[in-house]
Amino acid sequence: MSINRVNITGNLTRDPELRATQGGTQVLHLGVAVNDRRRNPQTGNWEDYPNFIDCVMFGTRAEAIQRYLSKGTKVAIEGRLRYSSWERDGQKRSKIEVVIDEIEFMSSRQGGNSSGYGQQQGGYAAPAPQANYQASAPQAPAPAPVAAPPAADVYDEDIPF
Repeated sequence: MSINRVNITGNLTRDPELRATQGGTQVLHLGVAVNDRRRNPQTGNWEDYPNFIDCVMFGTRAEAIQRYLSKGTKVAIEGRLRYSSWERDGQKRSKIEVVIDEIEFMSSRQGGNSSGYGQQQGGYAAPAPQANYQASAPQAPAPAPVAAPPAADVYDEDIPF
């Protein structure tokens, strides 16, 4: 049995590139820089060394999230490795890339937009306060709190067999 899962967190190295296959499937290509920390043998200091990872996402989700990503955006990616090989000009070439299953935005977008996203670091902004209504307007009772289900330590998906 083998497990092919990858989790990386890093910054986009370039603006995402959206293409479509001949069949119409959307394909989003991303480059992610992930730092590796190691000691410099000359100075003895710890230094960050970047690793550049190619990532790809398919389908309508790829098209939808493309507009929210740009160079420098910090993301967390979960996916799987995929090996590809081909021949170009008589030379054999190959690469390993991450096929994205899940992506999470970890930094806000630069600039403002009307949706409220990007106004706070790492997430959505709180909704704007509502205007006060007339004092004579009846107020609806607050809904009763919903009890959360008990937390489970192990789920069937977590068991590798």
